[in-house]
Amino acid sequence: MPTESANPASASIAPPSMSPATKEMLARVRQMIPPMLEKFHKGQLGRVGVIGGSEDYTGAPYFSAMASARLGCDMSHVICTPTAATVIKSYSPNLMVHPLMRSSPSSPGNPSSSSSASAASASSGDTDATEIANRIIPLLDRLHVLVVGPGLGRDPLMQDTCARVVRAARDKGMPMVLDADALQLVQRDPSLVRGYGLAVLTPNVVEFGRLTGALGVDDDDQVRAAAAAAATARGGEEEETAKVEALARALGGVMVLQKGPKDHLSDGNVTFTVDLEGGRKRSGGQGDTLTGSIATFLAWRKAYLDGIWETGGRLKEEELVGLAVFGGSAITRECSRLAFAKKGRSLQASDLTDEVHMAFLNLFGEVDDDSTGARL
Repeated sequence: MPTESANPASASIAPPSMSPATKEMLARVRQMIPPMLEKFHKGQLGRVGVIGGSEDYTGAPYFSAMASARLGCDMSHVICTPTAATVIKSYSPNLMVHPLMRSSPSSPGNPSSSSSASAASASSGDTDATEIANRIIPLLDRLHVLVVGPGLGRDPLMQDTCARVVRAARDKGMPMVLDADALQLVQRDPSLVRGYGLAVLTPNVVEFGRLTGALGVDDDDQVRAAAAAAATARGGEEEETAKVEALARALGGVMVLQKGPKDHLSDGNVTFTVDLEGGRKRSGGQGDTLTGSIATFLAWRKAYLDGIWETGGRLKEEELVGLAVFGGSAITRECSRLAFAKKGRSLQASDLTDEVHMAFLNLFGEVDDDSTGARL
């Protein structure tokens, strides 16, 4: 039987290789990363909330919130069902967990689903989406960015509650990242995010196909022609990139990131491809590192716009969402590359969490009070 000459887990891992275009983009992303200054106080470098988590899905919201925290967000919250909250609190004391969500009475994870007399007389406030949402919405004032979807599931009450919270977050002008089962909200009611430039969708290949089908991207002749023209203009680049642009346009400028061998992101006007190498293991949960990472960059967008450090003002406000999504994608792909080099086919989502800090250093170096450019 052949043997390996070295233990992959202990071998040094070469730094990431990148194209000149990616190197230039990362240099721009770095400009929006706050340095670590003594004058900052708690919360200025990001307050992120993750809505998701049910009895069956407790890992996803944890991975999202912990990626956000590991990347440098000051405060990471999880808003979930009571049964999920107990489990998620056991994963880490660093997260703030709020057991405010409720599932349908007949669903697992809802305390009122019991057949006991006390459950039968449970308050309607645990079965009414508006009342549940009204308990969550005040928490938005404590957050900079909202992530919706990790571990959410397809329970109707959970879905309806999230739709109301998304509308409230939009009314407050809050950036949000929608992933996983939250994308079904957009399928059913695209008006939730249509025209909202601070919304980011992160579908995988299957979810992307459902969205394009729901929005008529594949069937609309004008959209199909525009997508074909965009592909031709880039010299025949893969059709998927053009479809990302078409979907973003159909949603009125929402930022769409399609995950795949390369990540394509577009708001319908500006399109980028993240071509950094990732790992070759496709374990569940890696997309949760992506949502948490994007959320932290979006929180840093606010810090940049608030001018809490001397930025030089070289970045335009309209490009910051795209840079945040690019940065989150790059971090996730580098986490995956590092974790795969150590773990190989045994890689799990938690391994990406462990690599967030090293991925940041590999891509951006130390960020101190010299914020004049990237050290790549």
